[in-house]
Amino acid sequence: MSLADLNVLSALKIKMGWHQTRQNVLAENVANADTPGYLARELRPPDFTEMLNSGPSDGPAMLRTNAMHIGGSASQLSSFRLDDSAGYEVTPAGNSVSLEDQMMNVAENQMDYQLATTLYSRSLGLLRTAITRR
Repeated sequence: MSLADLNVLSALKIKMGWHQTRQNVLAENVANADTPGYLARELRPPDFTEMLNSGPSDGPAMLRTNAMHIGGSASQLSSFRLDDSAGYEVTPAGNSVSLEDQMMNVAENQMDYQLATTLYSRSLGLLRTAITRR
């Protein structure tokens, strides 16, 4: 069993990748704040329901004794999609970038990324402790 087979670590990897991609999109929005006709973009958050609802692809199946228990598999989610439904105000030049909103999104994205990396490193630490302790 490799570390990639653990659902928690797979989900955290996907979440960190999404935050990295979102940071690039937000940076493009800020860079084009004065570009006439530029419409601000946003990423749709990853949908983890596919990972939770699908059964394991190999190995023994987990027994779900309650409908509220989480199931899952280590399958990767599809690539991230842009969300075109962002409702920003548009300037007379046709630009929809609000620097205040973008800076708030950047700060939120940074905090969420730090949370995901902390959870990932702590999970690895727990695994390391479980393996090395006798």
